[in-house]
Amino acid sequence: MIEVRDVTMTYGREPVVKNVSLTLPESGVTALIGPNGAGKSTLLSGIGRLHPLASGTVLVDGTELADWKSEELACTIAILRQENHLHVRLTVAELAMLGRHPHSHGRVTPEDEEKVAHALRSVDMHHLADRFLDELSGGQRQRAFVAMTLAQDAKYLLLDEPLAALDMQHSRDMMRHLVQAGREQNMSIVVVIHDINTAAAYADRLVAMKDGEVVADGTPDEVVRPEVLEEIFGVEVEVAHVNGRPVAVPIP
Repeated sequence: MIEVRDVTMTYGREPVVKNVSLTLPESGVTALIGPNGAGKSTLLSGIGRLHPLASGTVLVDGTELADWKSEELACTIAILRQENHLHVRLTVAELAMLGRHPHSHGRVTPEDEEKVAHALRSVDMHHLADRFLDELSGGQRQRAFVAMTLAQDAKYLLLDEPLAALDMQHSRDMMRHLVQAGREQNMSIVVVIHDINTAAAYADRLVAMKDGEVVADGTPDEVVRPEVLEEIFGVEVEVAHVNGRPVAVPIP
């Protein structure tokens, strides 16, 4: 379990996350939603120890984030940023194998190879394993980076907009796999998603942020409601249900 207690985070002197408290479960999919600049990505970076906390604390399985050894934390939390830049030329398989480094320490075993192969298959990138990243489309590169985090085989998976640059089919397939991974591996997945309907279709829980604060937290049916979404996004919507999940449609 990850506990976020009264966390405030800043850029310079400007607070972008304000006194946020959350408890993230040990399994299932939690989607962070909200308008641009709400603080979603910053909060995710704080939980993954990529951005310092101005105040408050984060506990991972009962231990404060600052007290974790980097190597042990990397085996427990895998995080994918919104933007990823590499200064070396790697193939898809080599990138995915980087996710195994906390476990293998550079000494690749058959188990590492199988974990990588499984991760690549799960995002439909196994047939491109030997392709260099700079030879791929934006969507293919995004799937390769997600494969790297999946290969890390961590207990908690933090993904910042993993559907960026993906088409409708691959967005659906990606979310299906994340849901399946969460169930089969008893993994907790926290994902920043801009598409409210995609979040509602696949997540167990929605956490809505606005202006650095949590303004709604609950099941898709509890959060995807006209009055709640109008408060968050300033847009009037109608909500219907498709296959038992809420779907929000802006009113023209």
